[in-house]
Amino acid sequence: MTKTELYIVRHGKTMFNTVQRVQGWCDTPLTKTGAEGIRYLGAGLKDINFEEAYASDSGRAIETARIILSQLPNGAKVPFRVDKRIREWCFGSLEGGYDAEMWGVVPRVLNFHNYDEMIDKQTGFKQICEAIYDADTANWAETYDELSYRVRTGFEDIAHRIEKNGGGKALVVSHGLTIAFLLNLINEESNVRMDLENGSVTRLTYENGDFTCQEVGSTAYIEKGKELEQA
Repeated sequence: MTKTELYIVRHGKTMFNTVQRVQGWCDTPLTKTGAEGIRYLGAGLKDINFEEAYASDSGRAIETARIILSQLPNGAKVPFRVDKRIREWCFGSLEGGYDAEMWGVVPRVLNFHNYDEMIDKQTGFKQICEAIYDADTANWAETYDELSYRVRTGFEDIAHRIEKNGGGKALVVSHGLTIAFLLNLINEESNVRMDLENGSVTRLTYENGDFTCQEVGSTAYIEKGKELEQA
């Protein structure tokens, strides 16, 4: 059986990313620059033979996946599926506001003076999720149990499907905080927060029900694509 690998991509840069607004379950399209970066990424991935491709059900993730597939020699033949379980966190009533506002509120809920202090104290994802839940006046945000269950089962089911069909590589387009959270679910010592760049690739292998992380937030594929286009 071939080794099972997930190439997990953070979607391209969007309008809300650019103006630093909270974007969880709300959605904006990729900017021209964001789409260009993903086109480079697709070119950088063109030598990889993907058995399947997945994206969250957010428009920005679907748009990203389609651009990547359009750059692959066999992209039109790669089965493409959408899975809502790998979408971004829901930030409830905080959605659409400025990032600085949300990351000003959440630390105060946890009795920190500011975001930097919260991170310096190595505050866990569980505490941050619970703080968002408490700060959400619309009661839309997910509980930690709901969030961890959907994220874990979403990625595990994708990997298990690939493994069951003989293994190989899968392209998976998801979201920054969701990818970081997945890494923490795999290994509690992982403290990646929101440092994953748009279009970066996090590569996981999957065997007998367990994930192993091979690469986190790599932008090398984007750079490779740029070099190929400029050659």
